[in-house]
Formats: sequence, structure tokens, C-alpha cells
Amino acid sequence: MPLPLAPILPIALRVGAVALAGLAAGRWIAARSHAGRTDQRSEDALDDLGEGLSLHRPADRNLDGDRQANAGARLRRVIRFRGRVWELDAGVMARFRLKGRDA
Repeated sequence: MPLPLAPILPIALRVGAVALAGLAAGRWIAARSHAGRTDQRSEDALDDLGEGLSLHRPADRNLDGDRQANAGARLRRVIRFRGRVWELDAGVMARFRLKGRDA
């Protein structure tokens, strides 16, 4: 007995269109991205962060209309799940600088 393919055709076309769009998006992203690099100074600074959240504005950066705010956060946890142990160490450092300029 022959298998009717007509009812399957719209689903196959949609799946194919989604797969093609995903492939195109992946190639577009890969063409515009670059291989990252690991800076040991940054790694050391992240390792030196204290646990918790901190936000401050350095007084020496408040000259000539230059305002800067720094933030840092670190979370360290040990997670046990189904007999396995996972160590979570997440650190984030951010800087926001707003500098006034003459028009």
C-alpha cells in the first residue's frame, strides 16, 4: 500500500525552512565573530573578587566631568546532585564611564 506524502509535505517544508534559517544564522554569526582571548590579568582580577555584590564610584575618577562607576559580583557554591559534585564560581566585573565633551 503506497504511503500518502501529501499530508507530510507542509510539515517537511516548515522544518526545512527552519533548518535553513538556523544554518544561515549560524554562518552569519560565525562570519562576524572572532576567537576570544584569555587575559591572565583579567583572570587574576576575577579570582581576587570577594564574594557578594559591590558597587562604588572612585573619587579620583570624578575630575573634569568624567564620572565612573565600578561594579563587581562573585558567587561561589558547591552543588551536589545525584552523587556528583559541581563547583560553581561565577565572577563579573563591570565599568560604566560617562565623560562630558564640548559640542
